Formats: sequence, structure tokens, C-alpha cells
Amino acid sequence: MKKNLITLLFVFSVINIFAQTTTNSKPAENNASTLTDAVSNKSISPLKKVPLDEASILLYDYDGTLFSFDLESETIVWTVKASDSHTEMCANAVTLQDGVVYVPFVNGEIFAIDNQTGTLFWKSRIGNITDQIVLKDQAPTINNGKLYITTQTQNSSIYALDIKNGSLAWSCKLDALQNHAPVLSFDNKVFTQSGSTFYCFDANTGKIIYQKTFDEAITGKPVTDGENVFVATEKNTLFALSPNKADILWEFKFDENQNNIKNRIFCKDKKIYFAAQGSNVTSVYAVDSKTGTQLWKTDFKDDNIEYITQENDNLWGYTQKKKLFQILLDNGEIVLDKKLTTMPISNIEFPVDDNLLLYYCDAGLISYDLKEQDENMMYMRTSIKDDVYSAFIKIIR
Repeated sequence: MKKNLITLLFVFSVINIFAQTTTNSKPAENNASTLTDAVSNKSISPLKKVPLDEASILLYDYDGTLFSFDLESETIVWTVKASDSHTEMCANAVTLQDGVVYVPFVNGEIFAIDNQTGTLFWKSRIGNITDQIVLKDQAPTINNGKLYITTQTQNSSIYALDIKNGSLAWSCKLDALQNHAPVLSFDNKVFTQSGSTFYCFDANTGKIIYQKTFDEAITGKPVTDGENVFVATEKNTLFALSPNKADILWEFKFDENQNNIKNRIFCKDKKIYFAAQGSNVTSVYAVDSKTGTQLWKTDFKDDNIEYITQENDNLWGYTQKKKLFQILLDNGEIVLDKKLTTMPISNIEFPVDDNLLLYYCDAGLISYDLKEQDENMMYMRTSIKDDVYSAFIKIIR
């Protein structure tokens, strides 16, 4: 992984970007932006709502290729790649809104794509030929006509793009070089972490409403219950913050030998669910979002949880040792604990059929039959990489 990023950064310094009109940011007065905030954008056709191709699923393959796959005919509908032929890494997630697919590539490019045909409405590139831009662990956050995303390396910043054409609305330089979490949009504000600093911005102008520095780096993505915002530090503390000022409402300390929540956190029905990794025991926690009181904890011994999500009244996930699990949200009871033969490297998606779930492994797309507890290969890759990092899938609906 480290070798791949070094290679990518070298390639970025010598490639030619496509001919476009460059727009420079106008940071708010309190936005200390010191590096070039150029965003190149090219409008190809007017953005519009598109009907959904509900027979298909989006597959963001680990080689950096995004394609639409028809689940009925089991054929590829369309394929899109970044402009740089050497951008062979997924590293991000896609966002689907009004039938438009917004996809960030690790080289700093962002495309807006028709979900039915794969044609582009616009494409943007953050940075210029001298910048070393990396988009990693990002899912485009879209709200009120803007797309929010953060970059890494020397040009570490948060960007707001106009979803009509990909042009720059505002940007702000962030404290740290690494920002491994998607942006949270809530109550006309956007929240993001950067190292040990947590930021709250006005979503429209980019003005900093507040920023708070913690004693430890923030590694978990911010989430909300619709009232407050919650974020975890790299060790063993979950914080509840006011959305309007830098007040800590409560803090919850979990086991001191556990950490590294990252994106394994979500809110549902005024409760926070998260998974914390440990050397001997990994645990899933449920915490009351009003009081910070632990409701239940479920342990996994001698294994680390890689991913969690929620579907209806269940928490689903998988571990480093290929265990697929299902936990009841109300009491933490494990109702499924199944060793897989394939190792998931993506998120989990749930088709209309309640007996199935989908995930991507290093060989391709897997359909898991919950009733038969059987794995079926729906799409098989023609080639395999030795250094698989991650993939992302999204059912179009």
C-alpha cells in the first residue's frame, strides 16, 4: 500500500491534466489557506436527474475502475476510469444522488456520471500539475447543491464543489496531512477531522464556525443522531459535541486496550454503534446518544472487525478472519457467525431479496445466500492483483 502511494505521487508530478478552465478559491477571512487551491473543471453536458437503472450495481473495483454491472444478465453495462492510466487503486466510495454517480479517484479527479449510460456530466480535478493530491477513504458528501470532500498530502484541505458543473465553491486548508474520514453534512454545516483537530464549517460559505483540538488524533468519521455530533479519537474515547459550538457534551471511554474505530461507526434511533479493535478482543458497542451510557457490548475474541453496517434492525459486519456476522441492534445478540471461504474487501449491500447480501472479494462479486449459507460468484475478475486494498459496491436504487 505504501509503495503504491509513493508511485502514485511520483506519477502525479509528471502527468498532463486535461484542458479546462481553472477556478481559484476565495477562502473566508478565517480560512488560513496557503497552498494553491486550484480546481480545474470541465462541464460536458448540463446536469440533470436521471432514472435509475435498478437492474444494476455499481462496482468500484480495486484497480481503480468504476463500472455498472447488470445483475440480471450478469454483464458489464459501462466502464469509467480516471484520466491517468496509472491510477490503479479504488481507495474511495461513490455517492448516488438523483441518478447521478459522483466518484472520486485517488489522483484528485472527481466525475459526475449518468448511472444509466456512464456518460459524464462534468469532471473536475483538485490541484494542478505541481500539487501532490491524494483522495483516499472519501465518500462524496452532497447537500444543498454542493459536494464536500477532503484531500491529503501537502495540499490537505476541505473542498466544496458546485454539483452543477464541478466548479469550486470554497476551500479551506486543514491542519494535518492525513484526513481519513468522509465529511459529515448536518444542519447547514459540515464537519471534518484533520489530525487532532475537529472542524465545523458553514456549509455555504466555508467560514469556520469552530475548531477544537483534542489530545489525540481523531480517527473515526463524524456521525450525528440529528441533534449532536459524535467523533472518536485514536485511542479509546468517544465524544459528543454540540453542532454549534466547541462544547463537549459527554465522553465515553471504552476498553483501554481497544482503539482504531475509523469508519466503523453509525447512528440509528438515538443510539451510536461502533466497533473498536483490540489486541486480544474486538468489541461492538451500543451507546445512548443522549447520555453516553453503554447499552450493550459484544466481544469477538482473537479477531478484528474490519467493517460494520446496519440494515433494518440488524448490525452486519465481517472480521479479518473471514467471519460474517449479524447482531441484533436492540440487545447485541449474535444471530449469525459464519466463516467465509472468500475474504470481503468492500462494503456489504442488501438486494431486495431478503435472503441475499452482496460483497466484493479479491476475485470478484459474491452473492451470499443467507438461507443456504452459501457463497456464489456473480462476477469474476479476469486478473488478480497482489496488493489488494479495497473495493466499493452500490446497488442502484
